[in-house]
Amino acid sequence: MDIHEEVLVSIRQIIRAIDLRSKKLNKDFGLTSPQLLLMRAIKQSPKLTIRQLSKETNMSQATATSILDRLEKRGFITRQRDTVDKRKVHAVITEPGETILNKAPQLLHDDFINKFQSLPKWEQTLLLSSLQRLSSMMNAPEVSHENLILTLPPDHLDDPH
Repeated sequence: MDIHEEVLVSIRQIIRAIDLRSKKLNKDFGLTSPQLLLMRAIKQSPKLTIRQLSKETNMSQATATSILDRLEKRGFITRQRDTVDKRKVHAVITEPGETILNKAPQLLHDDFINKFQSLPKWEQTLLLSSLQRLSSMMNAPEVSHENLILTLPPDHLDDPH
């Protein structure tokens, strides 16, 4: 097999792993990756407005609003007006939302970060450079780090937080 074919196989393996984890998240918890991403962002920064939340998760405001509508309908979040500036609306995690967040898998990038940081600095830099070049070659759009939606079941992590 040529090197370019091996690279493409590796890319497909990564895509497949992400897809399988996303399907498992939906099957086990009834959540999509963007829903989990939004809920985690709300929990991490509860004072964010909906607009700030959409920027933080690299989603359009319309997409974030639509996802929040579904989460609110399921009772996982509520929307509350700011007490000082009534024009601002904040999303708040409800008790059922907290429960599902505590049961939902951790983000896969947490596991990746531990493994990546154990590599020597030169290897980290080499991987970064290679992935940036690959991303550029594939004309991949920029995605902020907050938009990582890879998941890993909690039992694969040492720290359940």
